[in-house]
Amino acid sequence: MENEKSTYRTNEVLNEILDIVKKGSPDEWLTIRQAVNYTKLSQPTIRRYVRKGKLKASKNTGRLLFKKSHLDKWLNE
Repeated sequence: MENEKSTYRTNEVLNEILDIVKKGSPDEWLTIRQAVNYTKLSQPTIRRYVRKGKLKASKNTGRLLFKKSHLDKWLNE
């Protein structure tokens, strides 16, 4: 009985993951150039907001990357 529940839950999770993959990532990453096009702001403006800590960005790869959801939230503030 416990094994059946585990298998059911595993299948349920896999189906949820498959739905996300089919629809595309709900939180895609954008480069600074893509962020400029998306927000209609200049690169210096976006960089200034990042430097001041008002806009979240990842610098792990050596370049600025922005989560689209963070940009949406920031634009709606």
